[in-house]
Amino acid sequence: MNGAESLVRTMVKGGVDVCFTNPGTSEMHFVAALDRVPGMRCVLGLFEGVVTGAADGYFRMKGTPASTLLHLGPGLANGLANLHNAKKANSGIVNIVGQHAVYHIGYNAPLTSDIEGLARPMSSWVRTSPDAKSVAADGAAAIAAAKSAPPQIATLILPADTAWNEADGVAEVPAEQQRASYSPQAVEQAAKILHGDGEGTLLLMTGSALSEQGLALAERIANRTGCTVMGPTFRPKMARGRGRYSIDRIHYVIEQALPMLAKFRHIVLVESDDPVAFFAYPNKPSVLRPEGCDVHRMTSWGENSVAALEALADAVKASAKDVKPQALQELVKPTGALTHASIAQSIAYAIPENAILVDESLTTGRAFFPPTAAAAPHDWLQNMGGSIGFSTPLSIGAAIACPDRKVITMVGDGSAMYTIQSLWTQARENLNIVTIVFANRIYQILRGEFDNVGAGEPGQRANDMLRLDRPTLDFVALAKGMGVPGRAVTNADEFNKALAEAVAEPGPRLIEVQM
Repeated sequence: MNGAESLVRTMVKGGVDVCFTNPGTSEMHFVAALDRVPGMRCVLGLFEGVVTGAADGYFRMKGTPASTLLHLGPGLANGLANLHNAKKANSGIVNIVGQHAVYHIGYNAPLTSDIEGLARPMSSWVRTSPDAKSVAADGAAAIAAAKSAPPQIATLILPADTAWNEADGVAEVPAEQQRASYSPQAVEQAAKILHGDGEGTLLLMTGSALSEQGLALAERIANRTGCTVMGPTFRPKMARGRGRYSIDRIHYVIEQALPMLAKFRHIVLVESDDPVAFFAYPNKPSVLRPEGCDVHRMTSWGENSVAALEALADAVKASAKDVKPQALQELVKPTGALTHASIAQSIAYAIPENAILVDESLTTGRAFFPPTAAAAPHDWLQNMGGSIGFSTPLSIGAAIACPDRKVITMVGDGSAMYTIQSLWTQARENLNIVTIVFANRIYQILRGEFDNVGAGEPGQRANDMLRLDRPTLDFVALAKGMGVPGRAVTNADEFNKALAEAVAEPGPRLIEVQM
């Protein structure tokens, strides 16, 4: 077998059996190997940002890495924005990046670039295979890195001649690194804080702590000690809906975040980081916790936060008896005009059991949390890195990881255009995804930021940089052109009907919410 085939066989044997691809000439031997090696599902994306975002979504829902196949340095560069988001979400991914044949690199052909240099800022593990005999072992090492605790983004660069030359065979992937436990001393310290000042303590949680089990333990601890439980503004994945402990998240807007945190004298971090502002603003703090508030880390990424919360619950003598029913908003089907509130109510009412919500709604989505707490149980995924255009690709990976679950993607019109090619892949793979595009014809988030940074009142040229008109985008037509049925809605009654039909039907659907 050649080097490419040995790599594909190693990947399948190592449990990496989904590959999101956008290949080119240097990757053709890898593509050919896909026909000779059973067990690898290949998903074509028409842009590399779709490919890398899909791999992020797959890991978040499956918990095991997928691979990507990218074409040389420019192909990797096109995918870096969503690799940035994946890195911030601690997602494990194996990137396979083709390179020129070793003997051709020195000629400085048009696509020659420093691929390792491009990869390193977003990849924790980077290696170029020197020869065909090394390819399988290097692939196994990349898989091990992606499956480590915490997971890593691993990038393996495959020179063309290493792919087509003879290789020895398939390599064994090293045994997976088990998720680290936790520090009993850190749990003991957190218990002392809660015993001494429960009402002045914030338990700030993300990662595995926001699973259904982690939230249930946090609810017991909060009701027993009087502490408050919150999540950061953005989280990779969070269990929500009826029967699950509903917590607040730190508000994106500094003026609203500061009073949320003002009373706390202690913050206990459960995989989270010290809360900071998303951007720097004139005359506003970067650190959001109040002066004099002490920060204590209980667990870090890669540690077993659920086990740590179990130990903390035991230490403060919290049990199921401490759980009290939460007051949740009643679910109602709204009528009349489309407002942020009515949109939130419509979505909450329509969420099916065990759905996956992918949220890139930015300004519109700030009203979604209170009503959706009473919706059917679901998982909520958000953008961790701030690079927009993540949601429609992420939904592809989530839908492939969980084919029996409905995925609902909420995205602003500006963000949707970054990776609109995702719709084509959704149609080609017949994925159960409902894409809701909030079409307010403006980069609304940027209009707010214009004010926040003190740039003054925007003039005609500045407004032209923020508005999405001349021409107006037609998302129903864009979706149709890529094989996805769509419809536009202008009021809550139309939105309710469109949601009900889209959720009930298999395959992809798009709803343009004209605001």
